[in-house]
Amino acid sequence: LTEVLRSGADLDRVDVIQPVTWAVMVSLAATWQHLGVRPDAVVGHSQGEIAAAAVAGALTLEDAAKVVAVRARIIGEHLAGLGAMASIPQSAQAVEEILTSGVSIAAVNGPNTTVVSGDKDAVETLVADLQGQDIRARIIPVDYASHSAHVETIQDEIATALAGIEPRRSDVPFFSTVERGFLNTEALDAGYWYRNLRQTVHFHT
Repeated sequence: LTEVLRSGADLDRVDVIQPVTWAVMVSLAATWQHLGVRPDAVVGHSQGEIAAAAVAGALTLEDAAKVVAVRARIIGEHLAGLGAMASIPQSAQAVEEILTSGVSIAAVNGPNTTVVSGDKDAVETLVADLQGQDIRARIIPVDYASHSAHVETIQDEIATALAGIEPRRSDVPFFSTVERGFLNTEALDAGYWYRNLRQTVHFHT
């Protein structure tokens, strides 16, 4: 991890960047806690929710690391090169009205910040059309389509790989951007972490 952070090597690989980002998040949280900052609640965006679960104590560090590393490896092996994601500076409602076949809403990050994902050609065409209308849509530099139907092809593999994790009830309230509300963290099993990758991230909620 330290070598990757210092060199920047392979950060374009999903099976590297996602575990690295997770490790930085939980390390920062541990530093804040060491300095006396205690969370009243946690929330995370997509893989950030895996970090939130670790910070809350809902998953052990080992289980949380397994979730992020194994899932990223499976994405790299089965989804990389097939999809695309893009950020659109419009509301989710406005984006829903212009969605084309093969593209869906991946994340609702704010009142006018929406991410879409799906088939590479379809996402790129949608972005080009919006840019032609002076809408500042941009392609996100990834080659897979998280939070889209593409993820359904790896459901069984994720379920098998993460079957052994043991979520626990946390004293720190955990707000789920999957369920759009506070959640009993004993529910953060393999099925939850599949849905976390498949469903829309309701971060704006």
